[in-house]
Amino acid sequence: MRRSSPYRRRRTGSLVIWVVVLAVLLVGAWGYGLVRFAEAIPETVADADTPTDAIVVLTGGSERLSTGLRLLADGKAGKVFVSGVHESVDIAELLKTAGNPPEELEPRVETGHGAQDTAGNAVETAAWMRDHGYRSLRLVTASYHMPRSLLEFRFALPEATVIPHPVFPGHVKRERWWLWPGTTALIIGEYHKFLLAWLDHGTTRVFGREGA
Repeated sequence: MRRSSPYRRRRTGSLVIWVVVLAVLLVGAWGYGLVRFAEAIPETVADADTPTDAIVVLTGGSERLSTGLRLLADGKAGKVFVSGVHESVDIAELLKTAGNPPEELEPRVETGHGAQDTAGNAVETAAWMRDHGYRSLRLVTASYHMPRSLLEFRFALPEATVIPHPVFPGHVKRERWWLWPGTTALIIGEYHKFLLAWLDHGTTRVFGREGA
């Protein structure tokens, strides 16, 4: 039986060590990034008063829409744009989910039906904003969704001022989130989506879109 040489054994051992070191570094970088991402999830509304041209609500919960309509009623903007509404839902039906707000608000609500995801929300909103000549917006979405939403909106609409206005779903336990399996899974999922979006936009800035 042919025995392996000491050199080959040393080379194999070194390769294993480097693989282990690389794996530890990657896991450490992933974990550090996750902690930083979780820290970036807002716990409060940092700016609740500055008026903007529009209020943009991303679908995904009635609390988001009711918040956007309350801001509209308070005079924080002239219009609300709700992005990502199902094509079969009209404005009247949509407003019912927010508890039938005052009728005078309905003409100041517009909807977009083309977005399927957060990137689509940003592209759809950018087209609507430019069509109306608006330069600032207050973005209403869930707190855990805000970091990725801001990334997408600032990429799609770099010329506009975007003020985050998070809402805070009761099922998301922001404090000591790692002790709550549901919240942990939610934050990790959002972190992975954020990383993919960040890499996509980074490569786009360097290389441009294919066919552009």
